[in-house]
Amino acid sequence: MYTGDIVIHIDEELDNDRIYELERQIAAEHGVYSACMHEKRRHLMVVDFDAMQVRPSRIVDSVRARGLHAEMIGL
Repeated sequence: MYTGDIVIHIDEELDNDRIYELERQIAAEHGVYSACMHEKRRHLMVVDFDAMQVRPSRIVDSVRARGLHAEMIGL
């Protein structure tokens, strides 16, 4: 198994409900193990994924498809 993780920066300020929903939606995607917003830096999301099944760019695209401005800042 090949695991990877990325940090995604989200430009918008999200309330708790939107954060939890986004975490749940991203974590439920094929090849994603978990998605978690940083507790103190609520604009950063760490996503753990199976690098053999999903490309990091697809995860970022999925965040953007939800109407958010996002970019990958770490691999």
